[in-house]
Amino acid sequence: MTTQLSEDEIYQKAKKRVEEIKGFYAHLCVYLAINLLVIIIWLVTSLGAYPWFVFPVGCWGVVVILHALFVFVFNKDARWEKNAVEKEADKLRKMGQGDK
Repeated sequence: MTTQLSEDEIYQKAKKRVEEIKGFYAHLCVYLAINLLVIIIWLVTSLGAYPWFVFPVGCWGVVVILHALFVFVFNKDARWEKNAVEKEADKLRKMGQGDK
């Protein structure tokens, strides 16, 4: 079943998608900048000591990877939204047929 989207709906969906992608890239830039500082702090203060920076870099890295997966791979929200609209449209059609 296909539904026609108005130009405004297409624009709103595209805008939402661009905001999601922009949010991911902002997250990635902050991750890289902060973790670069963390590594520099480790190099300056405790070179040769235990590489403690691995834990924050690694844990936050997992979060960044999950963010990327949700934005670029899964995009579950779009599928859920489409399914919800389809269900509501079917309900309304059935209600309309009962009125005749």
